[in-house]
Amino acid sequence: MITRRTFVLTAAALLTAACASTTTAPRDESTGSYTQPPLPANATLVPTNSPIPPAAAEQDCGDVTASLSPNGTTQGQAINAIRARGRLLVGLDPGSNLFSFRDPISGTLQGFDVDIAGEIARDLFGDPQRVEYRILGQAERERALQQHAVDVVIETMTINCERKRQVAFSAPYFMAHQRILAAKNSGINGLADLAGKRVCMVQGTTSLDFIRRAQPKAEILTAPTWADCLVILQQRQAEAASTDNAILAGLVAQDPYYTELVGPDLTDEPYGVGIPQGEDDMVRFVNGTLARIRADGTWNRLYTHWLQPVLGPSSGPPQPEYDG
Repeated sequence: MITRRTFVLTAAALLTAACASTTTAPRDESTGSYTQPPLPANATLVPTNSPIPPAAAEQDCGDVTASLSPNGTTQGQAINAIRARGRLLVGLDPGSNLFSFRDPISGTLQGFDVDIAGEIARDLFGDPQRVEYRILGQAERERALQQHAVDVVIETMTINCERKRQVAFSAPYFMAHQRILAAKNSGINGLADLAGKRVCMVQGTTSLDFIRRAQPKAEILTAPTWADCLVILQQRQAEAASTDNAILAGLVAQDPYYTELVGPDLTDEPYGVGIPQGEDDMVRFVNGTLARIRADGTWNRLYTHWLQPVLGPSSGPPQPEYDG
C-alpha cells in the first residue's frame, strides 16, 4: 500500500529529476559562452572581423542641425498634397518606450514622438488625430522618406551629416545623449568596462557605429528593436546596451529593478523630424509647429508628462538655428 507520505516524496523526486533534466545550462563565466534560451528573432552577432565604419565627417555639413526658417509657410506642393489626402503619414517605431509605444490597455500609440506628430497634424488640419502611422525599423527610416512611403519620420532620429545627404530635417526638437544601460551591480561603469562584454545594439543606428569605434573589444549583438535588447539583457544574453539616454530611460522604466543607466554622456544626439529632400515647404511648416510648441508651453508640458519622471527636470527645448 502506498501511503500519502510515500506518494508525496516520490512525486517530489520525480519533479526534481525532471527539472534537473530540462534546466538550461547557465552562462560559463570563465569562457564567456552563452547557452541560455534562443535569442529573439533576427538578433545577430556582428562578426569580430567585420569592418568598423569610420566616423562621419560632420565638418562638411557646417552646422548639422541648421534648418529652414518657418517664415509663416502654410501652403506648398507637399503641404497641399497632405491636406488633400486628409491625413499625415508618420513613420515611427512602437518599440521606443516613452517616445512611441502601444498602450497595453487601449492599444493606441502614445509617447513624446507620437504627441509631436499630433501637434503637426493639429496645425495642418486643426485635428491632432488625423495621423496614420507606418511602423518602421530604424534601418528603414531614410528609405521610407526617399520612396515617399511617409510624409515625415518622427522616430528618435538623430540629425547627422550622413543622413542629411539622404533626407531633409527639421530643426532639433529634442537633445539626447548616448549612454550605457547595464544590469545593476554589474561592475560596468563606462566604455572601458565594455571590453570583452556582449553589448546589444539596434542595426541602423548611430549608436552602433559609435560603440564599435569607441570600444572595438566589445562583442556586438544586434536586435530589431530596443525592446528586444531589454529582453536579451533580462535573459542574461548580454551585459549591456548603449544608445540615447532617452531611449534607455524607457527601458529602465519597464524594468527599474534590474537595469540602470551608468557612466557619463558619450555623445550629443539632436533629434529631428525627417522629411523627404526637396520638400522645403514641409520643412518650414514643421519648423513652424516646433516654434509654436516651444513658445506656448506645449513642449514643456509633453516633456513633463513623458520624460521628466525618468530623465529629471528639463533645461528646455533645443533652440533652433536657421540657414535660409
